[in-house]
Amino acid sequence: MKLLEGKTALVTGASKGIGRKIAEVFAQQGANVAFTYLSSVEKGQALEQELQAFGTKVVGYRSDASKFDEAEKLINDIVADFGTIDIVVNNAGITKDGLLLRMTEENWDDVINVNLKSIFNVTKSASKVMMKQRKGSFINMSSVVGIQGNAGQANYAASKAGIIGFTKSVAKELGSRNIRANVIAPGFIRTEMTDVLDPQVVAGWEAGIPLKRAGSTDDIANACLFLASDLSSYITGQTLSVDGGMV
Repeated sequence: MKLLEGKTALVTGASKGIGRKIAEVFAQQGANVAFTYLSSVEKGQALEQELQAFGTKVVGYRSDASKFDEAEKLINDIVADFGTIDIVVNNAGITKDGLLLRMTEENWDDVINVNLKSIFNVTKSASKVMMKQRKGSFINMSSVVGIQGNAGQANYAASKAGIIGFTKSVAKELGSRNIRANVIAPGFIRTEMTDVLDPQVVAGWEAGIPLKRAGSTDDIANACLFLASDLSSYITGQTLSVDGGMV
């Protein structure tokens, strides 16, 4: 029996990196997968075909979760196509780093809207579906930066810390309806973004991690799988740091 057999999951921001791996692992574990992307339609269709090879229903939606109307339409479209939503992974996010004195208002607003407001948008709409069926699991992607802060990332840290407070509140509001809400806080994870960094810089970061290595997208996806599945049926309102001991 696969861990997500018969469940329908939404993964936002799944065109690459962590989101793509989460969608892949969910499909492998029997979930029907809806995912969002903002890249080209051709790339979205290619990912659809790749994930359909695992034998479940997969549909990609070109949608911007930071816009309330688009998020609402997305949830309605998923329910029309799949009939339900059992799991939501709010993964979409961006960075626009810079020291506070040089940070523009636009860079602040963009990061808050994409990283934090998007989670409000999607969760508000999806929670209505879950409340009717009296079950569901929200998994919101934060960061260790949201726990400990980081110079040059005031906007990113604020958005990721906000996700933690938001999720704990949602867990208290929706728990009586058997709806769970948890946070994953990744540490230094190897993705396409980190592959372009100076190897010496990466080695320095890894040396400061107790496990002495960067994490992989599999590490995050497997944590998501646990929180999405019935294995974690008595866990809600928690922040799981997947960081090799950084925090």
